[in-house]
Amino acid sequence: MVPMTILVDEKPRCVVRPNDMKGLQRFLRNGKPWLLAENPDGSVSHREADEAEKAVWSNALGLHRAWGGDEEDYFGVPL
Repeated sequence: MVPMTILVDEKPRCVVRPNDMKGLQRFLRNGKPWLLAENPDGSVSHREADEAEKAVWSNALGLHRAWGGDEEDYFGVPL
């Protein structure tokens, strides 16, 4: 999948690249406490990352690779 931006109350919270929709849904379900930590009553949605958000994700992936990590092991970065 392409990098996806996770939104909390329509504000970007993080950029992730799940392997498939099942992985995205699992992250949204399991990550809800982290995503909503500042606003427990907030709403969570997602969309394809824009160019600036993809650049943040790509830079973080570069850092992950610099220490020897594989792209398959890298998931995302907070915004």
